[in-house]
Amino acid sequence: MSSDRLRIGGGAGYAGDRIEPAVELSADPGLDYLCFECLGERTVALARRRSTEGGHGYNPLLEERTRAVLADCVQNGITIVTNMGAADPTAAAARVREIAADAGHDGLRIAAVNGSDVSDRFEDLHTETTEGEPVAAYRDRALAADAYLGVEPILAALDRGADVVVTGRVADASLFLAPLIYEFDWPYPHGEPSERIGQGIAAGHLLECAGQVTGGYFADPGRADVEGLASLGFPIAEVGADGDVTITKLPGTGGTVTAETCTQQLLYEVHDPSTYLGPDGVADFSGVSFAEVRKDAVRVEGAVADPPPETLKVSLGYDAGYRGVGEISYAGPNARARAELAGRIVRDRLSIRGLDPAELRTDLVGVDSLHGDLGDEEPYEVRLRVAVRSDDESTARGVAREVETLYTNGPAGGGGARMETDRVVGIVSTLVDRERVDPTVSVEEVEV
Repeated sequence: MSSDRLRIGGGAGYAGDRIEPAVELSADPGLDYLCFECLGERTVALARRRSTEGGHGYNPLLEERTRAVLADCVQNGITIVTNMGAADPTAAAARVREIAADAGHDGLRIAAVNGSDVSDRFEDLHTETTEGEPVAAYRDRALAADAYLGVEPILAALDRGADVVVTGRVADASLFLAPLIYEFDWPYPHGEPSERIGQGIAAGHLLECAGQVTGGYFADPGRADVEGLASLGFPIAEVGADGDVTITKLPGTGGTVTAETCTQQLLYEVHDPSTYLGPDGVADFSGVSFAEVRKDAVRVEGAVADPPPETLKVSLGYDAGYRGVGEISYAGPNARARAELAGRIVRDRLSIRGLDPAELRTDLVGVDSLHGDLGDEEPYEVRLRVAVRSDDESTARGVAREVETLYTNGPAGGGGARMETDRVVGIVSTLVDRERVDPTVSVEEVEV
């Protein structure tokens, strides 16, 4: 750590995020940690299925990201923390060691955090999903079941001198909170409400989606203009030992950091701002305020967190069958009426052919696909989208093909048809008692 303030960069907001902004952060000699948050709800299940089909169980961009930032991070003393290990942190850490060895970084310490996988312990999971369904109903179709780990295993890795920490499923904000607890020796787990932990969770939540807080989730031409989106800078949290937090970005990068961008991101994916559940504490964001202290720098105040809960969230990914999608466009006078007729034809064709998918929906993209029917306005062009989910691939493919046949079987003027069929990963959530989850940490040095 370069001073009494810790500077943490958000290097990615999802698995396939841009790499250049992280490279810019790694070149900053004032940065202390660079964190990559790369797991969505389905990511681990998709990675596990990919690994069973002969691919890697870790993030597909792990190698490219590591090669892009590692040299600068080593030179500038920046510690990397990431959940790019996905379904296979051990293999991911091994690949990072190989890349580091090739680059001559002898002695670099790479940690792998395992233990989020609870797919072999269904009996330890709570019996119902958060939607009230029996968890046992998903056992035979389960692809992955991973508990959201908190800061503890990352703290253990940092305590063992890790320069790079690669985890599987860890709660997004925990990636950013762990360095703060470790460097400032904040009491954890906290038995009483903690403003410092609350501020740390808030900082992590603000950074976890990377470019969203620097304007990517705010930009709206003519209403909320943001300059430089093509070269959007990723965020930095400057945090003091007493828990004061400022969100900013590198000078010269695109985007903006304002009270409005921070407010939007604070509320992102938060159901109740007074009860933000996470493995490291139950944060209360209801008293948070933002103050712009200089250009592209916003001070955050007012977050607090109750002690960690006794249970951890578990994401259970399961095989949900097949998805068939067919699309076709109509343009010009009466385009909407022709697209609506096309949708009815497809439904009639399913009845004629005896195709009975588990789920079926038809949408007019640009008219009713997101917010329902917006009225009788006649658009110049409309794209019909028919999507189904079925337990068998032939039904899914058959429905998608029916859309393509509209080319020559009417209505008039259909064009740009496409069809695709793929496997679907479903997600449900449940809980597991914290004491039933036992993370492990291994640390190995790079040998050149």
